Amino acid sequence: MKKLNKGSWGMGFLMLLFLASCGTSTRLLNSWIAPENKPQQYKKVLVIGLIGPRDRDLREIIENTMVQSLQAQGINAGSAYVEYGPKAFEELKEQEALKKISDKGYDGAFTIALLDKKKERYYSPGYVGFAPYPFGFWGYYRNMWGRMYQPGYYNVSTNYMLEGNFYDLNPDKHIYSAQTRTFDPSSAEMLSTDFSKTVVADMMTKGLLRR
Repeated sequence: MKKLNKGSWGMGFLMLLFLASCGTSTRLLNSWIAPENKPQQYKKVLVIGLIGPRDRDLREIIENTMVQSLQAQGINAGSAYVEYGPKAFEELKEQEALKKISDKGYDGAFTIALLDKKKERYYSPGYVGFAPYPFGFWGYYRNMWGRMYQPGYYNVSTNYMLEGNFYDLNPDKHIYSAQTRTFDPSSAEMLSTDFSKTVVADMMTKGLLRR
């Protein structure tokens, strides 16, 4: 059996700690459901991203991801971006828009709004934190000596605040709302996946949707 080098084992352990600290974090800030609402089965739910043209790629990705999350729960859903294009409802009046949606068989709508996108810059010193080292004196000495001369650096993180709202379109009634905050997602796909999983799980827990 091959014997592991203690120094290599230690560096691997530290790398795992580093990677674990870099994971995406999505938190459900609050959610609300209409008190008189009763779970029901919708024929088809339209997912609409209320996201500006600068983040159009995010809109397309987050709509598709939410559609997939709803479909995974046995709920028929479709993307407004795919169904109608990016500017489908801009020039329409309320009744015209609702008719355009109902004509496609939708009786529920889930909107996703980008409330806030904030960049934060913070300084990371060359040596931070404390953890026991799984190697002997020389391994510790060599690792720590290198850290003492490692310069600090600046990181830039991007935090997103999203809001999801569910509407029963027949009659037109607001029945659910949730807000989430995601810290520095690695990609639009990761942000969309975390948001969709978090919100769909909350809706199912609250009994909003029925398979």
